[in-house]
Amino acid sequence: MTRHLTYIFLTIGLISCGLTLDKNEKVKSGEIEISWVDNLTGDFSFTKNWNYPEGVYKNEFGQLSCDGLCPPEIDRMKDENGKIHKDSLTAFYKLVDTTHQFHSIQSDAWTYEWAGTNFVTVTKKNADTTICYTHNNVATHSSLIFTITKDKCIPTIELNSVTPTGTKTYYCKGGQIEIDKGLWKKGILKANFDFVFDHKENPDKPMYWKGKIYANIDNK
Repeated sequence: MTRHLTYIFLTIGLISCGLTLDKNEKVKSGEIEISWVDNLTGDFSFTKNWNYPEGVYKNEFGQLSCDGLCPPEIDRMKDENGKIHKDSLTAFYKLVDTTHQFHSIQSDAWTYEWAGTNFVTVTKKNADTTICYTHNNVATHSSLIFTITKDKCIPTIELNSVTPTGTKTYYCKGGQIEIDKGLWKKGILKANFDFVFDHKENPDKPMYWKGKIYANIDNK
């Protein structure tokens, strides 16, 4: 009898442990169930806004110039005041990209070293998996990255800090994402999302990222 009871309690304990591990594993994985909708509504007019590539600006002479991460060859194409020599303009714009880059994300977030971002890249890795990540810039060093596999989405925030903190990953602990099903089949990610992330440094300060995405899906 005693041996039988011991077996029963041991079995219950193992089952309980298994359920706890399964629950913890689900929390750790940060999976969000995707809500597929036939026609995702909302204001996506941000896609009409654009910027020049980072570092490209209009100088005091009305020329599009480059400052920062620019090809070193362009330095000798300018005079001492920064004006591009007239006979160097064609060569200059072969080296410096001045195309209009239309915005592909509109979002609001609280995370470290984040001052906004306007661009995402969406890449289809294989038949089942697509990865989306936001672009960093001079002032923003946190990137929202999420992997879409079938009906699941796993979001993370990756901080590539300019401080001794270095690189750090924050895992999703809840939220939701809606994706336009018809556009997805046509190779476009149109989504509305709202994610919350683990913030172990200060659990009382919510870490979140929410917004809208409209971007073409690139094939690997």
